[in-house]
Order: sequence, then C-alpha cells, then structure tokens
Amino acid sequence: MKILVAPDSFKGSLTAMEAAENIGNGIHRADSEIDVDLLPMADGGEGTVQSLVDATDGEIIKKEVTGPLGNQVEAFYGLLGDGKTAVIEMAAASGLPLVPEEKKNPLKTTTYGTGELIASALEQGVEQIIIGIGGSATNDAGVGMAQALGAEILDAEGNQIDFGGGSLDQIEAMNLNSLDSRLKDVEILAACDVDNPLYGEDGAAYVYAPQKGADKKMVEILDQNLRHFNQIAIKELDKDTNKIPGAGAAGGLGAGLVAFLNAELKAGVDIVLEIIDFESRLKDVDLVITGEGMLDGQSIYGKTPVGVSRSAAKKDIPVIAVAGTLGRGVEKVLDCGINAYFSIIDRPAELKEIVDRSPELLANLSEQIIRTIQI
Repeated sequence: MKILVAPDSFKGSLTAMEAAENIGNGIHRADSEIDVDLLPMADGGEGTVQSLVDATDGEIIKKEVTGPLGNQVEAFYGLLGDGKTAVIEMAAASGLPLVPEEKKNPLKTTTYGTGELIASALEQGVEQIIIGIGGSATNDAGVGMAQALGAEILDAEGNQIDFGGGSLDQIEAMNLNSLDSRLKDVEILAACDVDNPLYGEDGAAYVYAPQKGADKKMVEILDQNLRHFNQIAIKELDKDTNKIPGAGAAGGLGAGLVAFLNAELKAGVDIVLEIIDFESRLKDVDLVITGEGMLDGQSIYGKTPVGVSRSAAKKDIPVIAVAGTLGRGVEKVLDCGINAYFSIIDRPAELKEIVDRSPELLANLSEQIIRTIQI
C-alpha cells in the first residue's frame, strides 16, 4: 500500500513538513510496511515559502527590507530546489504582524519592502517569482512595491508620492521606464485566495482596511484613492485592474502586480500543485491523507485539503482529511473529493494543551485511521 501524505501547516502549531512527518509516524506505527510519501503543501498563504522550500529541497534567504511603517525589518523568501523559482510571502515584509496595534494605519503603511524582496530574488537569476498576497498591513495598491523596483509614481510636481494608501490621490503620472529591466524576463504569479475587486463595497478598503486600523472615514478615503489609482493606471498604463478577481487582495497589491509587473493572479493552491507537479506524485498511490489546522465550510474556497482532494479525485484516489478543528459547514468538503474527515482532538482541553500535544495527537489519529482501514 502506498499513501501520499500532503497536508498544509497547522498554523501556530506545526509546519506542513512537521505535520506530514507526524502523520507518517502514525502510519508506520500501525504498519511499518506501508510506503509513505511525504509532500508538504500550502495554498499561497502563511507557510507557503517553507512548504515549497521543504518540498523541493530549496533554501530560505533572509533579507533586511523596509517594513510597512518605513522602518527596517528582517524578512525572508524562498529559493526553490530548481534554482529558477523564488517564492515570496508579502506578509514577511509588509504584513500586519509587523505593525504594533497602536500604529495600525493603512493611510501610511507601504509595500516597499515587498518590492525589495522581489529585487533580491531577481539577483538570484530566477525565471519565475511566486508572490503570496495575504496578511497585508497595507492599502497602497502595490505602489510602494513598484517604487522599490524603480517605477516613478509621480505627483503634480513630478516627485515620487509618499508611502501609504493615503497618498494615492496625489498620483498624476506613472512612468515605468526605469523599472528593473530584469523583470521583463521573469514570470510573476500572484497566489491569491480571494476574488475581491480593487474598490467598491466589496473592494480592498471596505472589506479589509478596518482590520488594518482604518475607521469609517479612513475607509472612504482609501476607497476613493484606489478609484483614483485605477483611473491613472488606465490613462498611463492602459490597465483597468478593478474587476480582475483578486485585484483587491492585500490592499490592492493584486491590482498593482498586474498593472506594474504584468503578473497573473491565480488560486494559490493551484500554483503550488503545479510547482510541485502534484499529479506525478499520485502515481501508484492508494490513499491520500491531507489536512490543516481548521477544516470548515470555507475550506472549499481554495484551501489546501480541497485542492489536493480535487486533484486526487481525477484519478479516483480516496482522500482522508485530518484537522485540528472541525468548523461549521465542514460537511461541504465531502462534495469535493474528500471521503472522510477527522479532528485530532481526543478529549476536552484548553487550546494551549492541544497545540502542545499536536504532534502526538496527529500521529495517534493517523495510526487509528490505518488500523481502521486494515480491519
């Protein structure tokens, strides 16, 4: 029997590789003869860099960059095992956890550091850059990122506009002539798991800016500024990004990546499945075990377990999902290729205890799954 173990990370507890290893340990406790193939997964969000580095024997590269508040922070990105692909999580340079609660202000925060990570990746001679665009502290439509790569985003006096979503209304011209020339030879993919437009009631400002520190008036300003940004992008770059699904992701970074870098926005899990050539790993597999920290009704919208199960279903391979917690609507995943799901929790306990015991719990559950199959 051959089992492919392909989980996402259990956030706050286990990386995807650690989750896979513990599932594998449990399988072998039940039957040491089973052929287990470990394949850490991700969906473009937190943990994607580590998962893909682990899956391809790549490396993590650390880089000091400009944080969302303009101060220096230590960020990172991944260089995959082929040496031709870099993976960036924008949150590593421009994410909400980098901003203290009392300083949250999307009128001021910038994606400049994300641009610096892209520039560093270009220095590695890569041919493809994958950018996970979630968890941002910003609402600047990727203007800071573009400035870091040489773009001139100018006000009426011909000066670079200031950092932050509050400055977008100052834009009068966009000049990409000085944009890093190496970008022309690199494919940019943006891993995105939302489909929000750039502006409007479902856009970046109204949906996401409040969690970044924006009050009602600030949200209105940010939304108007994103509208202005799009108008200038249409005039100067011939790019109308508003209605592209995912344009509003990461405070409009989705739109900025399309407008400035000709990026393609795709579902994160689809990018990951393609990068690791997931279908080839299904050869001769009898069962897939996948999972993540929370499995619920929202998991059907681009989360790892369902991305894995849909691919496995094409080859009629059964899939079992394991999770830290099972949430409302979890039964929906049964219509997406997952044949059964289980929680690792074995008794009532505080969250900290569950997190601390998660390696043991995951191994125990996996052992019992195999014992059940073998009855």
